[in-house]
Amino acid sequence: MLSGDAYDLEPDADLDGLAFRGLDLTQRDASRARFLDCTLDDCDLEGVVLDGARVLDTSWTGVRAGALRAPSSTWRDATMTDLRIGAFTAFASTWTRVTVTGGKIDYLDLRESTVEELRLENVTLGDLDLSHARVQRLVVVDCDVRRLDTTAARLADCDLRGARLRVLEGVGGLGGAKVTRDQLLDLAPLLAHHVGLVVDD
Repeated sequence: MLSGDAYDLEPDADLDGLAFRGLDLTQRDASRARFLDCTLDDCDLEGVVLDGARVLDTSWTGVRAGALRAPSSTWRDATMTDLRIGAFTAFASTWTRVTVTGGKIDYLDLRESTVEELRLENVTLGDLDLSHARVQRLVVVDCDVRRLDTTAARLADCDLRGARLRVLEGVGGLGGAKVTRDQLLDLAPLLAHHVGLVVDD
């Protein structure tokens, strides 16, 4: 695998088999770039622009950023480990067979996205925004999720039993998700409000 450098990240770049290690990649514009079989390890991605990028068979480990833009991007067979990201803006994107393990993301924005086979494990999530998204085979394992938004989402075969949820918005979009009995009890007031049920002891 060849070593990459910051100047490889540019609009419409074709990046094949490159390893980016310990680099300052801040503010680089990689709009519409294609990453194929690449690795990013211990890199600073602050302000990196990945609008419309394609990230394929690629792994990220220990990367960090206060803000990372990736709307309308494509992620396939990608792994992300021990991320430290403030706002990961990836609305209207496509995520297929993606695994995120460890680390912290304050805001993961997947609004209006298409998600197929996403696994979140041991991740601390501030906000997970799935509003208006189509999500199939999402698995959440041992994750703290401060706020989950499923407004107008379409879920199928999604396992949320490993999510420690604090705030839920868009409860009507939860159809197709699997939860524990304890989670269901916590959701009961929201479900009652959603269907207009009046609970009067």
